[in-house]
Amino acid sequence: MSLVKLDSVQSETSRPRRRPSWIKVRVPGGETYQNLKHLMRSKELHTVCEEAHCPNMGECWGAGTATFLILGNICTRSCGFCDVQTGRPLPIDWTEPERVAQAVKAMNLKHVVITSVNRDERKDGGAPIFAQVVERVRQVQPGCSIELLIPDFKGSQEALKIVMDTRPDILNHNVETAPRLFRKVQPQDHYEWAIATLTNAKKMRPNGLTKSGIMVGLGETFDEVVAVMGDLAACGVDILTIGQYLQPSRKHLPIERYYLPQEFEDLKRIGYELGFHWVESGPLARSSYRAAEQVATLSAEKQRIGIRIERIGADF
Repeated sequence: MSLVKLDSVQSETSRPRRRPSWIKVRVPGGETYQNLKHLMRSKELHTVCEEAHCPNMGECWGAGTATFLILGNICTRSCGFCDVQTGRPLPIDWTEPERVAQAVKAMNLKHVVITSVNRDERKDGGAPIFAQVVERVRQVQPGCSIELLIPDFKGSQEALKIVMDTRPDILNHNVETAPRLFRKVQPQDHYEWAIATLTNAKKMRPNGLTKSGIMVGLGETFDEVVAVMGDLAACGVDILTIGQYLQPSRKHLPIERYYLPQEFEDLKRIGYELGFHWVESGPLARSSYRAAEQVATLSAEKQRIGIRIERIGADF
């Protein structure tokens, strides 16, 4: 059952005229938010929360969590949905891992998400910086779980191996949209690179958690979303996020339609039927939303299953 009439949200021939009532973004604020913002500026760090204008920034920052954006804040790609600046990036800052680690310690984080811009001017895509961040965070904040939301490195297995050798608690790469829309949505990316990244990550570390995300409302059909979900399930992806695309500005790709709450529920149900271990599906679901809960729950579940299997083997 829909919450509003469908024709007030979308039509077959025109784009939606206004944001529906079920999409409400919390305005960032509060003492914790201000303290975190000051910490980021004092250490000259960037967050994808700010750069991409994440709708959950108020909630997450208010809870003292954030997703660090490394390798600078200028991306070599020009995706039509993303508000991160495109251009020629500055040289790699090799002091960045230390500053990130000290920020994680200052925040006393139990879980941290690290992502980056694309650095296509480098053969390794900046993978060594990811590795150094992981190493330094583990040194200064033992016990903090780490999620890496990585670019596709143009499908490079060598660059991916540098990252996977750090044994992240979650390896995330967002496929974003259906193959048919790649040239419009993310023209420098390839669907095959995304699938290869997730497939190879699972091969390199079969027991590690992998994750991916899809945006809806860019012109894909419901069936295309389900087809992408099937591809990701075939790659062995454990965690899936599905969220509504929200246009950062008028220069970005328009919203073709808003998905109804029931459609997000249907996608969640289908996701679990396909075999995903965790499906976060909703209008404001984003790749890092509830990330700490995901890694804690699924890691405990894998450990529980492992202990049970070991005991069964011992019985024989």
